[in-house]
Amino acid sequence: MSASAHLLPEHEGLRHAVAWLLERGTWTPELVDEASRRFDLSPVDEEFLLNEAARLANAASVPPWRR
Repeated sequence: MSASAHLLPEHEGLRHAVAWLLERGTWTPELVDEASRRFDLSPVDEEFLLNEAARLANAASVPPWRR
């Protein structure tokens, strides 16, 4: 393992990607793809973000009294 691997905590890129997406508002598949490339995410992390984007979109479409 390289010395640089110890400098960034595990999933640091995912945390940065989430912060970046939150700054942009609505999470679209295109923005998730860009965040994945920008922050060098693994396919598993990208899939997580896509699932979260779908969950957030679904939650936004449900009226508050039905949640």
